[in-house]
Amino acid sequence: MMKVYLDNAATTALSKEALESMMPYLTQVHGNPSSFHSFGRNARSAVEKAREQVANAIGALPEEIIFTGGGTESDNTVIMGTAQRLKDRGNHIITTAVEHHAVLHPCEELEKRGFEVTYLEVDEFGAVSPEQVEAAIKDNTILVTIMFANNEVGTIMPIAQIGEICRKHNVWFHTDAVQAVGHVPVNVKEMNIDMLSLSAHKFHGPKGIGALYVKKGIRLPSLIMGGAQEKNRRAGTENVAAIVGMGTAIELAVANMENSTQKMLTLRDRLMNGIESRISEVKLNGHRTNRLPNNVNYSIKYIEGEGILLHLDLNGVAASSGSACTSGSLDPSHVLLAMGLTHEVAHGSVRLTLSESNTEEEIDYALNVLEKAVTTLRAMSPLYNK
Repeated sequence: MMKVYLDNAATTALSKEALESMMPYLTQVHGNPSSFHSFGRNARSAVEKAREQVANAIGALPEEIIFTGGGTESDNTVIMGTAQRLKDRGNHIITTAVEHHAVLHPCEELEKRGFEVTYLEVDEFGAVSPEQVEAAIKDNTILVTIMFANNEVGTIMPIAQIGEICRKHNVWFHTDAVQAVGHVPVNVKEMNIDMLSLSAHKFHGPKGIGALYVKKGIRLPSLIMGGAQEKNRRAGTENVAAIVGMGTAIELAVANMENSTQKMLTLRDRLMNGIESRISEVKLNGHRTNRLPNNVNYSIKYIEGEGILLHLDLNGVAASSGSACTSGSLDPSHVLLAMGLTHEVAHGSVRLTLSESNTEEEIDYALNVLEKAVTTLRAMSPLYNK
């Protein structure tokens, strides 16, 4: 039985290069980067090198990068911090109905505290238009937070145009780019982005480390207090080894992006064409071309996604039915429902996400397993007209 990992949107494998760069800071260079002595200075030097690597990858300045515990913390820092900083100016936030829960949940919490949140509807592909954003902006709008690319269906949003609109109306613009960084070109200056969240384990870095870009001149209150780390922007001793691994991983991801993207596009199209030619009554979720190069998401009618995943797993294929952060929920994907799918169709979704290390042989094996799984499950389904 072949082992095939097709859940890279949930997490990627730690690259050999990232691991090797981390090892000295796990074994030898153990100083606290806030300490004055040479041990601490060596650690500090490594942190600052990684800060430059992250900044260079997204077109930012090193001093605009804050290291965090991951994308969720970065999102929370922006949303809760903006609400606190600008509460005297306004109480209106704009987001979309298809955001990751790291954005939706803090927005819902702010609603309990008296803030107004507009959840923009999306089209059939899971996207919003710049015109929708502009129409929703009011005099008391303080933040627009819209994801760069959807974690479930892979659709890429018109970020640069949305950023331009926010700049025109003097509204802070944040994007959760966790799925995008390292996979598609991202430049915060060219795209008019004020704040951006990213996470290392989505581009072959370690888990538990992320970063937040905050444009120079924007001052957010610290979400975590208790020390002067990150220039008083995020208290707590830095995870030096993870930060170093993140710096290595993002530098490699950007340097190899063109070749990796072309390989993943070839594999993605092979997978999509195989599904559509071998399995009847399937629906591609998300835009066919304006999507992440590694994302494939289909609804397979008349069966449950959980059943598909179980069959895939028993045959060595790792996939998901949506966000890994909600894998314990039996509810259908909020993203697919927002895109207009019925509960029944949304329940039959499966997400297959690639990395550049996947092969054509693995794709063909996964297609064989998926086809057999669908045949078996539909034979047992009372809904399928055999």
